Amino acid sequence: MKILRLMTNVIGKYYIGLMSGTSADGIDIALVDMSDPERNSKLVASYYQGYSAATAKKITSLYNPSENEIDRAFSLDVELAHHFSQAIKALLLQENLTAKDIVAIGSHGQTIRHRPCNDHAFTLQIGCSQTLACLTGIRVIGQFRVKDIALGGQGAPLVPVFHQQIFSQKNDDVFVVNIGGIANISFLPAQNNASQGRTQQVIGFDTGPGNALLDDWFKMHHQDSSLNFDKDGAWAKQGKINQSLLAALLSDDYFNLAPPKSTGREVFHLAWLTKKLERFTKENAGQILQNLCAPHDVQATLVAFTAITISNDIKALANSGKVYLCGGGAHNQQLVKALEHSLLNDNTEQVFTVLPTENCGIDGDLLEAMAFAWLAFAYDHNLPSNMPEVTGASRVCTLGTAFLP
Repeated sequence: MKILRLMTNVIGKYYIGLMSGTSADGIDIALVDMSDPERNSKLVASYYQGYSAATAKKITSLYNPSENEIDRAFSLDVELAHHFSQAIKALLLQENLTAKDIVAIGSHGQTIRHRPCNDHAFTLQIGCSQTLACLTGIRVIGQFRVKDIALGGQGAPLVPVFHQQIFSQKNDDVFVVNIGGIANISFLPAQNNASQGRTQQVIGFDTGPGNALLDDWFKMHHQDSSLNFDKDGAWAKQGKINQSLLAALLSDDYFNLAPPKSTGREVFHLAWLTKKLERFTKENAGQILQNLCAPHDVQATLVAFTAITISNDIKALANSGKVYLCGGGAHNQQLVKALEHSLLNDNTEQVFTVLPTENCGIDGDLLEAMAFAWLAFAYDHNLPSNMPEVTGASRVCTLGTAFLP
């Protein structure tokens, strides 16, 4: 009854999905039409608003414990809501729409801390949903991860339920690989598996770093660059993979954990990498890092590290299938090539086909934003929107909390 009361005066047509990821580079907004029963989610328009360097620094400075956190975090909570509101208003202006045309905003918010394995597990996404609702005059559905955590789940990833609707195929196992700051995969078994006696279920989890370490290492060595990332992996291409360093990176305990599991920038960050490099240098007779492994060699090794951690998890789940890539890392040519190479089997025959999500008519840069538009729709229609087999929650539920203007 609560959901019906909230929707009594709704006259809009579209949902807006808003995503701000762990890379902290900007805001992705998707305008989605949910009215066509034949196509659950139709992307109508999109808008991107980048963060200034100052805003990005404020976000990333909160990924790990430091001084004066509460004041900084909750000031930024409201500040980001203002950024979100500006971006949404720009989208509405771009599309000649008003707030009345929008049923609701599904806002992921900006994750600054994710601790699903603590004794008292929690996750924190900022970008105040109440402030956003008041600034835009549009109902906001937010705080999607909290209930799954309360039910004993990881609170992540949440998008496999959306991926299942779009990408599942009758005859092929499918993987959807989102390479954001952190990489995650959704495994969608072929729909006809049951008729063949196979009883696999949908699985989704974080594989480890995506672009996070690549971006941090690049920025550390290109402080005068106008870019915040290694475009097309051009710098990594100049380097050579250091197998000993690669083995050291792969030795992290996270990669031995079984799903459900999730992680974030609070684990895989520059300090983590620096500690690994210091230990690696010490174990190699104290040689100077520049001689032992130049910065562009480290970047090349990080590309291999990301690719291998993704491919290892894919190959552990299936022997063949289609691998659809989305997120910023899908634009990194060196990373895509490294992933394709890592997915070769022992006979060097590629049994996995790597494709962009655009091959299914889905913009890979907007897939997550679209997912949060759908999660808002699911909230309004009381649809199950978590997957206990993915997150480890004790039961199925409808995620999210409504905030009225």
